[in-house]
Amino acid sequence: MKCPNCSCKDIGKIGVNQYYCWNCFIELSIVNGMLSLHQVEEDGSLTSLDDLFEDQDLSFNADAQ
Repeated sequence: MKCPNCSCKDIGKIGVNQYYCWNCFIELSIVNGMLSLHQVEEDGSLTSLDDLFEDQDLSFNADAQ
């Protein structure tokens, strides 16, 4: 699996269908075959980054990973 934001492969699993990129510090969640990306703010809240990407960049195929 590569991060769609920075293309790094340094991805850690933090929960069921939830991952964290240790290079650019964003959370990735898989929902209905689509990745959802969030930036973790200083107060621990999450800000969506999905509007920065095209749908084809966020589609997730587990077989291709």
